[in-house]
Amino acid sequence: MRANVWKVAAKPPYPKNKNWLLKLLAQNRGLTTKKKLNQFLNPRLEDVLKINPSDTKRALERIIKAIKNKEKIIVYSDYDADGICATAIMWETLYDLGAQVLPYVPHRIKEGYGLSKGAIDKLAKKGVKLIITVDHGVTANDQVAHAKSLGLDVIITDHHVLPKKLPQASAIVHTTDLCGAGVAWRFCFNIVKRLKSSYQETLIEKLELAALATIADLVPLLSANRAIVKIGLEKLRETKRPGIKALIKASNLTTQLGTYEIGHILAPRINAMGRIEHGIDSLRLLCAKNQSQADDLAQLLSKTNSKRQDLTTKAIAHAIDMVDGESPIGIISHHLWHEGIIGLVAARLVETHHKPMVVISQGEVYSKGSARSVPGFNMVEAIRSASELLVDAGGHPMAAGFTIETKHIEEFTKRLTSYAQSQISGELLKPIINIECELDKNSINDKTLATIKLFEPYGVSNPQPIFLTRKMLVEDVRSVGATGQHLKLQLDGFGAIGFNMGGLKAAMRPGYLVDLVYTLAEDSYNGHGKLQLKIKDLAIVPN
Repeated sequence: MRANVWKVAAKPPYPKNKNWLLKLLAQNRGLTTKKKLNQFLNPRLEDVLKINPSDTKRALERIIKAIKNKEKIIVYSDYDADGICATAIMWETLYDLGAQVLPYVPHRIKEGYGLSKGAIDKLAKKGVKLIITVDHGVTANDQVAHAKSLGLDVIITDHHVLPKKLPQASAIVHTTDLCGAGVAWRFCFNIVKRLKSSYQETLIEKLELAALATIADLVPLLSANRAIVKIGLEKLRETKRPGIKALIKASNLTTQLGTYEIGHILAPRINAMGRIEHGIDSLRLLCAKNQSQADDLAQLLSKTNSKRQDLTTKAIAHAIDMVDGESPIGIISHHLWHEGIIGLVAARLVETHHKPMVVISQGEVYSKGSARSVPGFNMVEAIRSASELLVDAGGHPMAAGFTIETKHIEEFTKRLTSYAQSQISGELLKPIINIECELDKNSINDKTLATIKLFEPYGVSNPQPIFLTRKMLVEDVRSVGATGQHLKLQLDGFGAIGFNMGGLKAAMRPGYLVDLVYTLAEDSYNGHGKLQLKIKDLAIVPN
């Protein structure tokens, strides 16, 4: 039953003084001094302002010139939640500062990722003189050169890993410390400070958008990102934006907004438009001034997300048995898979097979690929190792995307498999559950939950604490859900739920003892404030 490796960070026995768990959780996160712990638990706006992206001075001077000369400016978006939020921040800010500025959201299928020469041609004919990219651009060498040949300047704002050769842009505002919307917000702070300091409070309100993007883009929730999310969540919970209020309503959310609600419920709806329709409607929603219009757009996003879920489920079911079980990396392709959902398919396959995955949507001439990795294997470096076979590629160590001529897929598969074989050890592919400590049954209480909550918001690099409690008595076993897909247990008086673990019911009986790996939460569904154990794994204790 137990395929996962349980890795307990702090071994028992534990000092049982007043704040032992707080100190233990801090120690596990490298927060070894009071100062470090205080900074972590109480992030501030100053943590964001300490980040200084490159080239902001040159970019700022070019924007000031454009505003002064009434040049037409385009904020050129990406079509995911990070890009859409970044566009809203940049476009609203520049517009409010008096710029002649419009947003441009490319169509995923018709125009592809990032800058396209076709779009640049259209914008040049309309008299645009300055393009500002958000959440993309550092790999757009040819497109930036094309823009320059037509008399357009380009300012790139991006957070993706820099390639060896950079575009000859007017400025490249870049840091990998923030997401795309974080970079846009931080740059806007410099613009506002120079041009209209009284606008700073309005810009701080836009941290709600930066927070949404930071959570959606799965960047580490440490330092500046943690500050963005902590402050932004406070803004989101009291939002005045008709679009966000409409999206919360359309999602039937009644609980307080946290990283889970944003990452699993709101952000997928924003992403869905860019995946399978057009991302412009997500931008219209976020920037809507009219509540009625926002409500209509939120319904559209929800319906599109349902369609996206259906496409993803079917593609996963089709793809799951195509993966080579012997290879250290999975590389699969098919012409039936929509290119807008292949990243989601890759992510699910990583969960299932626990190894890096590349999923390719085949086209007649060109194909699109999306890749997800496991910790320890740099996916963007791996893909760039076969760069001569690719049209373009970019991303991060854990997630990357690329375009490839369909005729090169077979050779690319061979090259990437060979690269993975040289880089990946068996240890890297073992599924590990990182556990904070062993928790005795008497410590499963409201005080422990309150201590855990101090470490919110959870996310990448600051996961929700996971605990191990040994020899818990099974008092009741049930399967729940439409198809009995979830496991519901009563253990030593505590309710426990294991999502998608319904298959374990047949192996369990009341009276059994289990070692349980879980997170601790409040049962918000129907528990009336009771504690609930959310099962990550379990092992039946032999008699």
